[in-house]
Amino acid sequence: MADEQLDEQNLNAEEAGSEDLGARVQVLEEQLAAAKDQSLRVAADLQNIRRRAEQDVEKAHKFALEKFAGDLLPVIDSLELALAHSSADDENVKQIREGVELTLKMFQDTLKRYNLEAVDPHGQPFNPEHHQAMAMQENAEVEPNSVLNVFQKGYLLNGRLLRPAMVVVSKAPAAPQPSIDEKA
Repeated sequence: MADEQLDEQNLNAEEAGSEDLGARVQVLEEQLAAAKDQSLRVAADLQNIRRRAEQDVEKAHKFALEKFAGDLLPVIDSLELALAHSSADDENVKQIREGVELTLKMFQDTLKRYNLEAVDPHGQPFNPEHHQAMAMQENAEVEPNSVLNVFQKGYLLNGRLLRPAMVVVSKAPAAPQPSIDEKA
């Protein structure tokens, strides 16, 4: 009878041990699933950080010249102004004018190599993203909201606005007001 009791106790201990083992396996499987999920989230976060860092580096390369190019724009403006105010027919300034033209051309070619492009919207529709309206002028000959005159060219660096073009924009002529004599 003592042997039977021992066998029964061993059997109960084994059953209790197997129940404990089953519960333990289930807990471990849940912990493994949670660890896998956390590992996937960390990997996704790292990939997002890497992609953002690559984009930041790309933007830094694209727009590293932004401040430098902005500082050079007044030089271009001055060269263009010198050409606009010098006469091509005057023999005294002909050689100087040619030198300024060549200098300006080299300067513009260099800026194009670095993706700096001029915005000269004369005759185009007004675009508030690239143009700054300095004045509005009535004009019946062109469509309203068209650029009539460009005070200063604008510039884009890799498609991003560096400086807006300063322009005069057309507006429709005002309807004539009836005079006092016509009202009576």
